[in-house]
Amino acid sequence: MDQDPKSTGTAGAIEQRSFARIGFLGNPSDVYNGRTISFTIGNFWATVKLEESEHVIIKPHPFHDLVQFTSLDHLLKRLENEGYYGGVRLLMAICKVFRNHCKDNAIQLHQRNFTLSYNTNIPRQTGLSGSSAIVSAALSCLLDFYNVRHLIKLQVRPNLVLNAEKELGIVAGLQDRVAQVYGGLVHMDFSKEHMDKLGHGIYTPMDITLLPPLHLIYAENPSDSGKVHSRVRQRWLDGDELIITSMEQVGNLAEEGRTALLEKDHSKLVQLINRNFDLRRRMFGDECLGAMNIEMVEVARRVGAASKFTGSGGAVVVFCPEGPSQVKLLEEECRKWGFILEPVKIAPSCLNDSDIQSLG
Repeated sequence: MDQDPKSTGTAGAIEQRSFARIGFLGNPSDVYNGRTISFTIGNFWATVKLEESEHVIIKPHPFHDLVQFTSLDHLLKRLENEGYYGGVRLLMAICKVFRNHCKDNAIQLHQRNFTLSYNTNIPRQTGLSGSSAIVSAALSCLLDFYNVRHLIKLQVRPNLVLNAEKELGIVAGLQDRVAQVYGGLVHMDFSKEHMDKLGHGIYTPMDITLLPPLHLIYAENPSDSGKVHSRVRQRWLDGDELIITSMEQVGNLAEEGRTALLEKDHSKLVQLINRNFDLRRRMFGDECLGAMNIEMVEVARRVGAASKFTGSGGAVVVFCPEGPSQVKLLEEECRKWGFILEPVKIAPSCLNDSDIQSLG
């Protein structure tokens, strides 16, 4: 997340940016006391602006919160393509969660008011954490407006982002929120022992230069990533042996992946990336994952590249170990299928001194 003071706009205004994220290895084991490696990307982001005002105002976005239409058909088409929800509900939810957290922890807030507005270019329903990017950017604005960044620990902030989304019935784990709060490349351990004792996982930033060149494939009309976890979660709670053992294996991929990154073992990374998707497919099934999502993975595999979902569907992260010639083949395959392909730009961590101090 961009927390550089230079991101502040005009006098009295605070503007923060939160980047899209890619779940690299281990997802979705974050919801199941597993381990993951995730990173933020500079390809897409959400920005939230906070300006002091007489009243608390949440500004609707002119496109994402559209309420005026040229016709009934326009309204229907809009709902079919974009759904019912924009970002206003996300901003309201994080305001509620932030206020309650401060109340519960005796953190005093001044009485001045503000106006919140947002913008985003993160493609919706691509499993790139577009909703949590808006929430985490808004939280960062609130921390600065009330000058409490040093009072709310860095490790706790992803919980606040997730709690805001839970208010709205969004099904998710902590992985995305950790990646966006910390920024850069992060290894995360969500073991039950840590979660029970600390209330959060153990989060370890890693050097972003350890990552090889990666690419992103996504579709313009992707699946709904918010509905994918539900049935598997219940089976896991019910003690389903297949789900429990498979999810443990998925979490172990993050440990093996950390070693492979540190040793720059790219052939091992290829195996781990492919294995991650294969285990997900075995647990969730093709019907749940969706034909288009599976095809994005297969397009990459047909040219010998490694591929897996970035999140729960809608986009795929790809590693072409053979370099530019393999990327060219991938470009041709994506063109045939109408998929969008672009190089991944890694967004580095932008934690400031107050954030580092809050770790203590």
